[in-house]
Amino acid sequence: MARVTVEDCVTKVPNRFELVMIASQRARDVSAGSSITIERDNDKNPVVALREIADGTIGLAELKESLIKGLQRYVEMDEPGDDEMDLLAIQQDHNGNGEPVMVIETASQLEGKLAPDAFGDVIIADKND
Repeated sequence: MARVTVEDCVTKVPNRFELVMIASQRARDVSAGSSITIERDNDKNPVVALREIADGTIGLAELKESLIKGLQRYVEMDEPGDDEMDLLAIQQDHNGNGEPVMVIETASQLEGKLAPDAFGDVIIADKND
């Protein structure tokens, strides 16, 4: 059983903080069932992760990416388009009591607007009412 030290791994990952973060991510992956690329030799998962990093048998770029994705709490989305903004504005205007946001007298009033079935709150009023 070979001993692994931080000095063996620092050649692969120069920043010690980053090394700890990457090794801990790899140890979590191994705990979750990921296959290991070296012989275990009765070593625990953190030691296996450090040995894999020292031997260069795992891809550090993939580990960094999975670490970043695991730590993200907010995923940036693209800006909504004009139609989505119209839909959001209508949904925010909805008063929540089941009544429609707007009543349209004729179908011609829908020209150039969102389709009514896109959000379900537009009612075309019947003139006979």
